[in-house]
Order: sequence, then C-alpha cells, then structure tokens
Amino acid sequence: MMNRCLRWILILGVAAAIVVVGVALYMFNMPHRDVQAAAVDFELTVDGIVGEYLDASSNSNYKYLQAEGESKILAVTGVLKSLEIDLRGNSVAFLVGKTDEVGVRCTFLESASAKVKGLALGEEITVKGVIRSGAEYDEDLEMYEDVIMAKCDLVK
Repeated sequence: MMNRCLRWILILGVAAAIVVVGVALYMFNMPHRDVQAAAVDFELTVDGIVGEYLDASSNSNYKYLQAEGESKILAVTGVLKSLEIDLRGNSVAFLVGKTDEVGVRCTFLESASAKVKGLALGEEITVKGVIRSGAEYDEDLEMYEDVIMAKCDLVK
C-alpha cells in the first residue's frame, strides 16, 4: 500500500515538473512585441508627458506603465537637444519642450539608429516607443529625472 502511494506521488511530481518546464520554455521563447508595427496608444508632446508626470506621477504610472512589461506605446514630439551613442551602440536622443530642465530620453533600436544619425540638433521630431519610466523631481539630488522610452523609432 505504501509503495503504491509513493509511486503515484512520484508520477504526479514528475508530471507537474514537466508541465512547469513546458510553460517556462513557452514563456521564455515567446516573440518580443514589435513596437514599430504596433499602433500608437497615445500621441503627446514632451511638455505634455513631463507635465503629467510632475503633476501626478501615480496617475500617470497607472495610465502608461504596466507591471507585466506591456507598457503603452507613445508617440512623443519634441525638439532634439542632443544625440548620443550608448554602450551597446544604439542611438539615444534627448527631446525637450519649452524648458530644458527635463525632457524625454529615447533609446533607439539598432535598426532605427541609422535614421537618427542624419538629424540636426534643434529639429522638431516625433519618436514612437515604449515608456519605461516617468519624469520626477529628486529632492536629494535637487534635479529632475527624465522620461525614459525604449525600443524607439523615428516617425518624422
């Protein structure tokens, strides 16, 4: 009797382990979301998104960010203040609005980095990407933190 019970426990344990490994492999190998092909959820200006976050960050986080990683896709329009290359070789654009204190940092995909290199500083552009974090004022450092967008592409 004890031997038979132990055998069923082992069979159920192995079956559960196989299911868990199968689900984990499925989730790990899922294709990434194609931000460039997806529709834009919100069209904003730099001043609009920064203002929303500085006025009510918790409401803005609820509106734009999701804990599951499927954050909203934004199209943000602003003036190109600087253009840099990150450690991975991707272009990073810094967009500003009416003030230079705080803006939007956009990290472009490798495929879109070539489009960005031809831009001139001071040019008004629209960037499409996924929001990762919002703007806020850090009282300890006495400075603003920018809105961060990733997987960006140039719209115009």
